[in-house]
This record gives sequence, C-alpha cells and structure tokens, in this order.
Amino acid sequence: MDIKRIKKFANIVNTIILGLVFGLMFFFVLCEVPFLVYYSIPTAIVYVVGYFLIHKEKFAVYVWMVYIWLTLYMGITTVCLGYGYGFHLYCFSMIPVMFVTEYISYKLKRRSLKAISVSIFVALFYLICTGYTSYYGPLFVRDQKFAAFFWIFNAIIVFSFLIYYTNYLIRSVITSEEKLTEMALVDRLTQLHNRHYMINCLEALSVESENFLIAMADIDNFKKINDTFGHNAGDEVLKAVSQIMKNECEGCEVSRWGGEEFLILSSSAPPDGKDMLERVRSKVEAEPVKFEDKIINVTVTIGMAYRQSGQSVDSWIQAADDKLYVGKNNGKNQVIV
Repeated sequence: MDIKRIKKFANIVNTIILGLVFGLMFFFVLCEVPFLVYYSIPTAIVYVVGYFLIHKEKFAVYVWMVYIWLTLYMGITTVCLGYGYGFHLYCFSMIPVMFVTEYISYKLKRRSLKAISVSIFVALFYLICTGYTSYYGPLFVRDQKFAAFFWIFNAIIVFSFLIYYTNYLIRSVITSEEKLTEMALVDRLTQLHNRHYMINCLEALSVESENFLIAMADIDNFKKINDTFGHNAGDEVLKAVSQIMKNECEGCEVSRWGGEEFLILSSSAPPDGKDMLERVRSKVEAEPVKFEDKIINVTVTIGMAYRQSGQSVDSWIQAADDKLYVGKNNGKNQVIV
C-alpha cells in the first residue's frame, strides 16, 4: 500500500475534522457555552499536531490520539448539551474507522490497534455518557432552536463517515481478493492463465462438447535455449511465444501448462482449428526472439485433439499430448492432428 496515498488520505480527513472543530466552536459561542468554546481550543491543537504526526508517518500515535480525543469530545459535548444535538452519534462513525485503520496497519506491516477492544471501550463510554445525560439531564440547558439543525448536521457527518469508511474497507477487501485470485490463476511470467484455471475450464465443459479442441504446444529445444543463452533469455522466449499465442488464438483460452508447455482450448471447428494452430506455429518460427545482442530462433510443436463424445478431460488431454510427442519424435516444428 502506497505511503504517499495513506498520508494524503489522512491529511484530508484531518483537515475535514479540524474544519468541523472550528465550525462547532462558533456554534458553542452562539449557544453561550463557554466551557465547550474553551475545550475547542485544545481540540484544534490536537489536529494541528496531527499534521506533524502524519508528516512523520507516526500513524499509530496519530490514530490513538484522535481516537482518545474524539471519544472524550463526544462524551463531554453530550454531557454538556444532551443527546438532542446528536454529538453522541460520532462514536458510531469511529467504529468502521478503527477497522479500516487496523486493515491499513496490517497492509503496511505496522503495529495495529485492536479494533474489537477499542470498539468495546467506545461503546461502553457511549453508554455511560448517554446514560448519565438521560438520567440527570445535560449540564447546560439551552434554547433548543439549534438542536434539530445540529442533529441533522451531525447525523449527516456521521453517516458520511460510516458510508465512506465502510465502502473503503469493502473495496479494499474486494481488490485484495481479486489480486489473490489473479495470483492463483494467472502465471506471473507470461500473464497467461495457469494449469489450475485451465483444468477448471475443461471440467466446466459438457462431456458432449465435441466441437471443442485442445492443443498441447511445446517450445522445441527449450533446454538448449536455456543452456546456451541463459534462463533470462528463456524467460523472454516464453513471454514472446505466449504473446503470439494470445494474438493468434483470439477467443480461445490459452494457458501455461507447465515449463515450456502450453494448452489451448478452442471451439474452432475443423479445419479452422488446425489453420489457427498453423498460424501460431509459423508466426513463432518467423519471429526470432531478440535478447540483449542475441537473436534466438524459436519453433514450437503442437498436438491437437477434438473431444470425442463422452470422453473424459484426462483422456482428452492425453490424446493431445500423444499427438504432441508424435510431432516431437518426427522432426518437431509442426502441428499434428
């Protein structure tokens, strides 16, 4: 996770909260509650210090400071004015923020807050403050003409935080899941799907899929390429051949089956299937791979097989593999049907 992005995000949130503090400070002046006006001064200082902590990447210290002060702020304003103004709602917005923070700390491999423990503490503090106010009433009884406005205003702020942070957490989880899925199903070097993905595709086909073909392709003399030019050159050959297969087998599933072997799944009917594979073979032969100052001539041998009625996936793959080895044992650089 990008530190610059985290710092930018934290600074935006800090600025929004600081702006709210000054806005509420003005409101406390209108309500003639001097204690809360004075309390807003150290509150503003907390968020000014927050910019310094964010700049120094002291995220754990910053989060703890904000959590503690927000909790106190919520409690004190509720006890002073009552919960008719909606200040007690801010504790609800803190809970998803805690879990997002724990997630970000995990991604950054830094010490994280225990969101469950902190959430329980905030909930208990909320119950104490609202319970006290409900039983004894607020410390300052003021004209309620502002109450409805601030209830709506505070509710909007709290819901905005709830929606934003919950969405952020869910989007982050979904993105992580997508990356994990890609890592599990995509070969990192060639960016082709891997063997596991292809097996799933084959098993999803009906046993009566007679119009589908599979082709097993193998780079000829690949060990010699590695021994002669090095493994980095071999990687470039794999990537070049993979790209040709993706370009020439449009609409097909192409996977890296293992090592220098590839498996192609296509619904092309005869003779289109063989024609497509011949284009792959000839294109690979016609386009040598350039690596550093070397030119590497590459060829592939391909065995293909249409599925027979009722044929199992393993038997179908074996049929294509048998054709491949016929080609390998009879000159290579050819397509065997």
